Amino acid sequence: MAKRNIANRANAKRLRTEMTPPEAKLWSLLRGSRLEGVKFVRQMVFGPFYVADFAARSQRLVIELDGDSHAGQEVYDADRTVYIESKGFRVIRFTNSEIMSNPEGVLRAILIALGKDWS
Repeated sequence: MAKRNIANRANAKRLRTEMTPPEAKLWSLLRGSRLEGVKFVRQMVFGPFYVADFAARSQRLVIELDGDSHAGQEVYDADRTVYIESKGFRVIRFTNSEIMSNPEGVLRAILIALGKDWS
């Protein structure tokens, strides 16, 4: 069994307590199985190097939010996506501005990714 990376787990815990406004807004819509009963977690650790913003483990779906801090790290984000997908998860991305200006559209896209109808 692989050892858990303690530093990466500590980083994920820190990120959970220091959410950005778009992360907090999306989390308020996803937490507590509010979206069609699907359970999401935030800041899920993947391997020794990566942390995903949100994940629905049972549905094998990861949601990533891209804000200003992602500028210039496209290679890192692409590597992270490849790694997460190699673990059997699908990755979908939204910009911070999409979350803040069109949360209903984001939820609709997440439901489509989950294979659920938007009603």
